[in-house]
Amino acid sequence: MHTPDQSLEEGRVTYAFDTTRLPAVPFGTEPPGRFEAGLPALVRVLAERREEFMATRQIAPDVIERLKALGLYRAVVARRFGGDERSPAEFCRMIEAIAEADGSAGWVASFGVSATYLAALPEPTLEALYADGPDIVFAGGLFPLQPARKVEGGFVVNGRWKFGSGSTGASHIGVGITVEGDTTGGLPRVAVMPAAQVEIVPDWDVIGLQGTGSHDLVVRDVFVPEEWTLIRGGAPSVDAAIYRYPTMAFAAQVLAVVGLGVARSALSEVAAMAGGRASLTGAPRMADRAHVQIEVAKAEAALRSAQAFFYEATEATWQTVLAGDRPSTEAVATLRLAATHAARTGADVSRAAFALAGTTAIYNGHRLSRALCDSLVVAQHAFLGEGTLMSAGRVLLGLPTTAGFP
Repeated sequence: MHTPDQSLEEGRVTYAFDTTRLPAVPFGTEPPGRFEAGLPALVRVLAERREEFMATRQIAPDVIERLKALGLYRAVVARRFGGDERSPAEFCRMIEAIAEADGSAGWVASFGVSATYLAALPEPTLEALYADGPDIVFAGGLFPLQPARKVEGGFVVNGRWKFGSGSTGASHIGVGITVEGDTTGGLPRVAVMPAAQVEIVPDWDVIGLQGTGSHDLVVRDVFVPEEWTLIRGGAPSVDAAIYRYPTMAFAAQVLAVVGLGVARSALSEVAAMAGGRASLTGAPRMADRAHVQIEVAKAEAALRSAQAFFYEATEATWQTVLAGDRPSTEAVATLRLAATHAARTGADVSRAAFALAGTTAIYNGHRLSRALCDSLVVAQHAFLGEGTLMSAGRVLLGLPTTAGFP
């Protein structure tokens, strides 16, 4: 929720983030951990520095360090490496709460899920990676896959990759490569290297999620040992329940909940605005208008329904994993469907909130214009696109799945 302060700027009320209502969904039955205890202070920092993140096109290094200190990057690392092995639902709720404060911060934090990608590295490599602790900040750019030259002991990597979200704060970066004669079953190979070996080209100029630092990545003649490459979506080299949860579905889920968090912030903004002063035109307060009351109720129902579907599917699959069983194709397709539905519902709710605010929301920097653009960018991601609906529909109808799905 946002509460109005006493300042007016160009006839508009400004709002401050109310930390007492986070998280929107309970984190579970375990005693509060470091993240839960530190969430209110984190939210205040994010709210105060949103404009900075937009201007610099990245989440500041000290904020990344704060996320590390709160256990975000160890959340889904196996306990044998010092991680917390949080459940998928717990991790998604962490990301949703961060995104409610700032969409870009939520997006960057979501890549804490990359620990489940990294689990496909050979076990000795994982031991080396986590030798100094589990708080590894990993980012990368997978596409377009670039050809790498096979040499003794590894690969020489060259190329340029798009969408390196969070790379400016990463300690390690992965890039997608192809190798002649590689037997990966059609799955992409990822070369992992220290971030210092990667050039970040600051070209992220977009309408939403500006603070994610999703710049291009350039690598020039870097040797990557074969044991520091992984097959994305491949089998983990060590056993842990969190690594048996469907990797690609999880990757889509953590992005989708950013849209849920952003949409919640948009509805909170409308609620705060609605109780404010009368319109400049003399019209009744927003809260006293019937159409506003109806649209807010519809948006609230849509958001909660999408959220409930999302977490119901997540918990059901997690229980299957904990029982030692492999999730069915139908279960994984449902995860993907719930993620895409969540992202699209988040965009619809944010759009509705923006429309309710009228001309007040059209100003650059207004919380609702930011929420609208951020939520639309979330829903544009390839993991959450129209193709996932088609593929899920095929599974539901008993047809063969499409390549690479679920």
